[in-house]
Amino acid sequence: MNVNPQERFWVQLVLLSLFPILVFAQSSDPAQNLSDCKAGRESCDRSLLTQAQAADVTAAAHSQNVLNCRNGYDSCDPSKLTKPEATALAVADHQHNASVCKDGLQSCDQSKLTASEAKDSSVAEHQRNIADCKDGVGSCDQSKLSQAEASEVNVARGQLNVSDCKNGTGLCDQSRLTPAENNAVNAAEHQRNAQNCQNGWSECDHSKLTPLEAGQTAYAEHQRNLAACTGGLETCDYSKLSSPEAKVLADAEHKRNYAACVKGYGYCDPSRLTPSEAKAVPVSTKPGSR
Repeated sequence: MNVNPQERFWVQLVLLSLFPILVFAQSSDPAQNLSDCKAGRESCDRSLLTQAQAADVTAAAHSQNVLNCRNGYDSCDPSKLTKPEATALAVADHQHNASVCKDGLQSCDQSKLTASEAKDSSVAEHQRNIADCKDGVGSCDQSKLSQAEASEVNVARGQLNVSDCKNGTGLCDQSRLTPAENNAVNAAEHQRNAQNCQNGWSECDHSKLTPLEAGQTAYAEHQRNLAACTGGLETCDYSKLSSPEAKVLADAEHKRNYAACVKGYGYCDPSRLTPSEAKAVPVSTKPGSR
């Protein structure tokens, strides 16, 4: 259908004249406007609110300000808080500061602590330093330890060093071990090597095994190889199987191959079938048949 250019002009003119009305109708949606005002959006038109809605918006804005102040946001306006709200905020801020000071956090403001809170914070800091020294943490300050505490730290560090040496960690300092501790560490190292060898792990030194441990390791290695061969894994070394084991595996493989040929599922090697087995295989299941 062809439209006359003059008619098109008048249609466009009418639409343009209706646009402000449509926009006003959209923006004057009471529910949407109320939601915008409660959310603090720029699209809010407070002149469209009823008296009850205006009160709701004011209450929502006040609640949001209280929440902002509690969370420490920059948008907080303390001047808009009621006296009870301001008091509750001050109490919460003080308790939070006392807590972070006691925990040793950087945001702590020591100047706002009471004498008792400052003492508690100092005691907590001292205890953290003792724990750091015992654990060998870099933040340890030995100069803040009493003679008795320094003695406790030395004992704890000695025990920690023995544990590191027994576990084979890099933090071990064997020069600090007593003869008895050195014997215990050597025993733990020997046991760890024997376990590594028996489990087939890389950190194994066969030369350090006793005859009994060497026998146990050889048996474990043989069993792992047998399991690999039974499962058809590439790590299998058939040359390490005993004659009975090799025969059992060969029989099992022969049965598997025959079943694959008969059922037409799996890898089938017809050349490994006996004459009687070959006759029992249906033509339709033979490789290459359609």
